[in-house]
Amino acid sequence: MLARRLTTSAKAPTLPLFIHGKFVPSASTASIPVHDPATNQLIAYTPIPTQSELVQAAESAQDAFASWRNVSVSNRMRYMLKYQALLREASAELAATVTRENGKTTADANGDVFRGLEVVEHTASIPSLMMGESASHLAKNLDTISYREPLGVTAGICPFNFPAMIPLWMFPMAAVCGNTCLLKPSERTPLTSMKLVELASQAGLPPGVVNVVHGGVDTVNFLCDAPQVKAISFVGSNRAGEHIHARGWGNGKRVQANLGAKNHGVVMPDADDETVVNAIVGAAFGAAGQRCMALSVVILVGDSQRVLDPIVAKAAKLVVGRGRDAGVDVGPMISPQAKQRALDLVRQGVKAGGKLLLDGTAIKMTGELAHGNFVGPTVIDIPFASCQTNPAYSNEIFGPVLSVVRVDTLDQAIALINANEYGNGTAIFTHSGGAARKFTMEVDVGQVGVNVPIPVPLPFFSFTGSKNSIRGDLNFYGKAGVHFYTKWKTVTTNWSYSTDTEERARWGVTMPKL
Repeated sequence: MLARRLTTSAKAPTLPLFIHGKFVPSASTASIPVHDPATNQLIAYTPIPTQSELVQAAESAQDAFASWRNVSVSNRMRYMLKYQALLREASAELAATVTRENGKTTADANGDVFRGLEVVEHTASIPSLMMGESASHLAKNLDTISYREPLGVTAGICPFNFPAMIPLWMFPMAAVCGNTCLLKPSERTPLTSMKLVELASQAGLPPGVVNVVHGGVDTVNFLCDAPQVKAISFVGSNRAGEHIHARGWGNGKRVQANLGAKNHGVVMPDADDETVVNAIVGAAFGAAGQRCMALSVVILVGDSQRVLDPIVAKAAKLVVGRGRDAGVDVGPMISPQAKQRALDLVRQGVKAGGKLLLDGTAIKMTGELAHGNFVGPTVIDIPFASCQTNPAYSNEIFGPVLSVVRVDTLDQAIALINANEYGNGTAIFTHSGGAARKFTMEVDVGQVGVNVPIPVPLPFFSFTGSKNSIRGDLNFYGKAGVHFYTKWKTVTTNWSYSTDTEERARWGVTMPKL
C-alpha cells in the first residue's frame, strides 16, 4: 500500500500510537489515508511507525509483563469487569465510529460492538478457565500439579471488517490470562481500536499491558520477527494469513489465524420458505457481504428451488446507502479496490456461464454518495457442473453477491461444500432431524448452523474453522482461546512429614526425606 507523505497543510488528523499508557505522536512522516467508504472523503491518516517506535512498544510490553503476570487472576478479572462496563456505556459512540470508518449500517455496527463486548464479559470466567489439574499419591509422598501460566508479549493483527469485535477477541483475552499485547488495527479502520484502548486505560490497565502500533506490511513483519512476541493472533485474508503463519511459526511463535471463507447455505425441500428467505437475504447481504461468516452461496436441493424468486425479490427491495442513514440495509464496501474486485468477479462469473438474476453492479448513487464504494445486492445463478471453474463461485468475493447453485440431492450438496477449499461456516435449513444430522456429521466445515444462517458461537465456545479457513490448532476465545494464551507448567513434589523435632526446628519448615 502506498504511503502518503504528510504536509503541514493536511486537514485530517494523524492518529497517534499508544505506547506505555500514553497516546504518542509518531515521528514518522509516512502514513496511510483513512477514507469514509460512503463518500471516499478523507477522515484521518494512519501513521507508519518508525523502527525505533516499534521496538519501544515491544519493550514496553515486555517490561509490563514482568509485573502484570504476577497480578492475581482475580484482580485481572476485576479490570475486565470494569472494562466491560465502560464498553457498554460507550457502545453507541463505538458503533458510530465503526459506521464512519467501515461503512456498516448502524444495526450492523451495534452488532459488531456487542459481539466483542460478549467476549470481554466472558473473561470474567477466567479464574475457573485457568484452573489446572492435580493428582496426589502418585508414589510414596509424590504429588503432581499442572497449571496454566501466561506466555509473555502477544500480538493481535486485525482486519477492517470488524473494527470492534476482532480487537476485543484479542487483547482482553490475552491480558486477562496475564499477557501483554501489541495490537495492530487495520490501517483502513484504526479509529475504533484507538477508542477501545482509551477505554482500557480508563479501566485501569497498567501502562504497557496493551500498546497500539499502526502500519502495514513492515509492522506485520516486525511482529512476526520481534523476539519479545511469543504469540500472534490474526484475522484476515488468506494471502496475509499464510504469510504471518509461516513467518511467525518459523520464528518459534504460536500463531492462530482465521483466513478466507466461502460459506454455503443448503435449503432442503421441507424447509420453511419465509424462514429461508429472511435468513439467506440477511446472511448474504448484511454488512455488504464483508464478513467471513456471510452465506455467499445458497444450494437449492430439489423442490426448494421455489424459494429462489422470493429471495431475489426480497434482495431487490434492500435499501443501499450510507450506513448511518435511517432505513439503510446495505452500506458501502470498504474501498474502491474492493468494489472493483467484486464487479470484476461478477462479470467473469457471467462470462463463465453464470446468469444474473439480480444485478446491483451498476447501482447509481447521488450527491456525495456518488463517490462511495457501493455495490447493490447481486444474485448470480451458477450451473452445478461448472461451479469449480466459475470465478464467481471459486473466489471469495467479499461483497453483497449471492451465488445460487441447484442440485438434486443432499449428497451432492455435501460433496460440493467439501470440495471447496474453505471451511469456515455453513448452514442447512430443514425440518428433518435425520437430514440435519447427516449434514452436520459429513460436512467438513468448522461451524455448522441448523436453521441458523450465521452460526458464530457464543464466547464460552470457540470460533472454529476447517481446511484453508484456519491456520494453527488453537482457536479464538472460549477454552481454546485461554489455551492459546497460556502454557502448561507441571510441578512434581515429594514431601514427607518428619517427626524429628530437631530437624524441624532447624529448618522451620517440613523438609522431604530424600
